[in-house]
Amino acid sequence: MALAHDGLPALRDVVAAHGLAPKKALGQNFLFDLNLTAKIARSAGPLEGFTIFEIGPGPGGLTRALLAQGADRVVVIERDPRCLPILAAISEHYPGRLEVVEGDALKVDLAALADGAPAKVVANLPYNVGTQLLINWLTANPENPFWQSMTLMFQKEVGQRIIATPGSNHYGRLGVLAGWLTMADILFDVPPQAFTPPPKVTSSVVQLVPRTTRLPCELSKLEHVTQAAFGQRRKMLRQSLKPLGGEALLTKVGIDPARRAETLSLEEFCALANAL
Repeated sequence: MALAHDGLPALRDVVAAHGLAPKKALGQNFLFDLNLTAKIARSAGPLEGFTIFEIGPGPGGLTRALLAQGADRVVVIERDPRCLPILAAISEHYPGRLEVVEGDALKVDLAALADGAPAKVVANLPYNVGTQLLINWLTANPENPFWQSMTLMFQKEVGQRIIATPGSNHYGRLGVLAGWLTMADILFDVPPQAFTPPPKVTSSVVQLVPRTTRLPCELSKLEHVTQAAFGQRRKMLRQSLKPLGGEALLTKVGIDPARRAETLSLEEFCALANAL
């Protein structure tokens, strides 16, 4: 069995030896290119002294890159029992540095696992739950997030929604929420052929860092306003915001009731939330 540069067997050999085929139901697309996984790990910045969380490591390509780049503590959340023996072998190769948690990432409390230590999330997220995981982490404790940065791979379209600004087709609830809480950037794109099996779409690696200061606003009210506004994005705000006060609410904060949701700035959404 050929060895990779980290002294472990080549990923393709590992997967073949374990008869591991990606499961569509789990949103799995495996990354075999160790140069690419190393690039993702490097783009997360310094790893020493942080707890690094990875979701859905699969056969551990990115896990290996994070450990090879010097992460002291990597905690992976994996719900596919078929991957556990492979991750156990990586753990043996890097004694005391890799913790494997078997479970559904949607139900795992990463803040509790971090236990107050500085943390980063670095992951090629399963396509089917990526957006929901991001929203969970963004909204868990906006005043004091458990993470210092998140470097995450999504479908490109989701990445565009995260960084979207007013007036763009991609601008919606996710862009408002991410824009209010973080500074977000798309670092680079990853072509379909980098994965096994190749997805039908290009992927993007997005990095999010919490804002040190942000517009005063209450999360629950902001979510309420954006849900109503973008729930009927084709309609004028006087119509879509009717359940929240409609024209009266808009006039109160000086917003033309004939405008549509995708034209509103973050400041205007916060003003509406504060006026509720």
